[in-house]
Amino acid sequence: MRRAAFFDCDSTLSAVEGIDLLARRAGVAGQVVPLTKAAMEGSLTLEQVYARRLDLIRPAHADVTWLGTQYVGQRAAGAAETVAALHALGWQVHVISSGIREAVLALAADLRISAERVHAVEVYFDDAGRYRDFDRASPLSRAGGKAAVCRTLMTGLDSAVMIGDGVTDLEAAEAGVPVVGYGGIARRERVVAQAWKYVDAPSLTAVLDVILGPADHARLPGRAGTPRP
Repeated sequence: MRRAAFFDCDSTLSAVEGIDLLARRAGVAGQVVPLTKAAMEGSLTLEQVYARRLDLIRPAHADVTWLGTQYVGQRAAGAAETVAALHALGWQVHVISSGIREAVLALAADLRISAERVHAVEVYFDDAGRYRDFDRASPLSRAGGKAAVCRTLMTGLDSAVMIGDGVTDLEAAEAGVPVVGYGGIARRERVVAQAWKYVDAPSLTAVLDVILGPADHARLPGRAGTPRP
């Protein structure tokens, strides 16, 4: 069986909301944070807030590099163990995020997730490292984008599951991918109500109890396997 786990990044694999950290760093949190909250809870669509937030923040390349260190430094409890367990069982692990790809790549590398399995939004800079634009063609910058990415990935898989905290993660169900809502960092009531399963434990390892069967658990040494070489 070719199985995969698709993880959100912000408030799932990492305990932070990256765009909000950048907003605080830029001094525009009062304008950006409410937009993020509205998008994550579903009262605004992603495309209604995506360009607006980046235009307010205008993150330089140095800011994006800094964000990558924040993702790693505030990695979610149990994230490394969860990813290692899935790798040990032969699962593919992907990150599907509307975050900035370069920053998400830093966390993925820390978790030993290969770069080709990171799906996020490219941000462009000028020669001086100043913000220029983002990839406006990326499906992950608009509503329905996670469903589109899931559909593409499912062509090479037998089964998959999506794990995330926000309403955009629920889109995976449109592609036939069951969604495990994760509330260990941020609780969204719409996700609680609509996810296939919901986990609100403080460690991401609790997700393994939902997505793995007894045979999988029997193959793991202890709670989780060792990282892949």
